[in-house]
Formats: sequence, structure tokens, C-alpha cells
Amino acid sequence: MKPTLFLLAAGMGSRYGGLKQLDGLGPNGETIMDYSIYDAIQAGFGKIVWVIRKDFEEQFRTQILSKYEGQVPCELCFQALDALPEGFTVPEGRVKPWGTNHAVLMGKDVIKEPFCVINCDDFYGRDAFMQIGKFLAGLKEGSKNEYAMVGFRCCNTLSENGSVARGVCAYNDKRHLTDVVERTEIMRIPDKGNAICYKDGDEWFPLEENVPVSMNMWGFTPDYFEYSEAYFKEFLSDPKNMQNLKAEFFIPLMVNKLITEGTATCEVLDTTSKWFGVTYAADRQATVDRIKKLVDEGVYPNKLF
Repeated sequence: MKPTLFLLAAGMGSRYGGLKQLDGLGPNGETIMDYSIYDAIQAGFGKIVWVIRKDFEEQFRTQILSKYEGQVPCELCFQALDALPEGFTVPEGRVKPWGTNHAVLMGKDVIKEPFCVINCDDFYGRDAFMQIGKFLAGLKEGSKNEYAMVGFRCCNTLSENGSVARGVCAYNDKRHLTDVVERTEIMRIPDKGNAICYKDGDEWFPLEENVPVSMNMWGFTPDYFEYSEAYFKEFLSDPKNMQNLKAEFFIPLMVNKLITEGTATCEVLDTTSKWFGVTYAADRQATVDRIKKLVDEGVYPNKLF
């Protein structure tokens, strides 16, 4: 069974055309998302699923889904603030969605095969899709508890225009993930020999050039939905999560629970792909230039779809 690509796109709001996820960066106005979908198809993915907000379904179908007709099967699912387990209600005053793993949960009814979760506004690169696609396609039918994440080499994920936030990964001798630590400021520091460093408090500490970092590119099997449902109830039952109107149910939170208790493993896949995106406004032109270079080199056709 071919794996499915699951794009987290519920963050797109009503200011639709002004969001960076839909910024035309390719030679014919292609978005970063278009390149991810093209790469996924090349890597053997058989279906594309988006999680979006219900209030712009019609616009999304017209402006986005229509371009993929005839290319690959597509489906939508919807994230809503009140999509909660029975017995739970939205706390008064909460307007922020419940986070990335809540968004993943919304795919339970439409995804019955191994799947890869990605952000819709990160350029992951062909090799990254090849690595995760190979892993998912290689799983035995009915496999459970064997997950993966693409660990990008830290040096391939930096911005020239400021610091970035990355999940720095540790793994064992089987390349199974043992820990992800979120570092909110990572950049090269000239005063430290231009080494990659992360900031903790007021100090900068060095990171290895090739230490794997998470770019939110995960590979799961459908059993992940069941674990997520159960743990989401625990999350909502914790008073501090209900009192904090910005508390979020993140993917790494779920993965960390499963690997810590020994329920599942998560293999850290290496990739030579170089991430890029529009973290800062100043990144935009560099991203346009890098895509043009890839088109000029023949990695991508001039017009994708």
C-alpha cells in the first residue's frame, strides 16, 4: 500500500492569499507546498490529505485542490477548536487551536495506511521524501509501533537572516530516537569561530554541524491515532492544560511519551536535503533564487502541475 502525505494546513486563516504558505515562489507562482507534493509523488506516495479549517473549504478546493486533479487522489479533513472527546468542552476564552497532534488526530477517518506528516510551509527537499517514503513503503502490512522521523543535519536548516528554532534529537545505536529537546535560538556565532550554537539563558553553547534536528517530518502507521486519542484525553484532564488557554498538544509530546514508555520506536532517518523556508521576510528572495536554481539544474520542471 502506498503511503499518504498528510499536510498540516489548518494554520491558514481567512486572510488566505496573504499567508506565506500560499506565497508564489516558483517560476509559475508555485508555492513551497506544491514542491513538497511534487516530491512526494516522485517518492511513491499515493494520496495527499490536508487538514484545514472548515470555513475555507470551498476556497481551498477551488484554489488548491483543483490544480492536483488527475495527478494524485486528494482528501480533506478539518481541525476545529471544539473537536474534542466526549465529555470535554472548550475552556471559556480559548481561541488558539489545540496544536499539531490535535491536527493529526483529525485524519483518523480518512487515513488507513502508513503516512507522513509535514508542515505546508517548509521546503523539505526530494531526498527527505525519498527517505521517509522508503521507510513507510517498506513496513510490513499491519505494522504497528514502528515510526520514523527525518533528522535533518543542523547545518542544512539554518537561516542567514537570524536564529531558528529546532528540535535537537538524540538517538541510540539503532538510530532510534531517545530524546528531542526544543532549542528556540540556533544560529552561527562569529565570535565562536562561526560555529553553530544554541542559546540557553544568556549563554551560547556549540552544536555539532550534523546533529539531527526535527523539521516536523514524521512517519506513522494508523495505530498512532489510537494512542493520540487516549493521550489527548489525559492532556485535557490535566487542569493546568485547561487553565492555560495557549497549551498545545504537540506531536513531539506524543512521540516522547510512546518512546519513553517503550510502546513504540521512532527511527531517525538521515537526509542530505537542505531545508529552506521563509522564516524571515528577508528569506523570501533567497528562497526564490534557490528554487530557480533547482529548476535551472533540472531537479524540477519549470511548471509543476
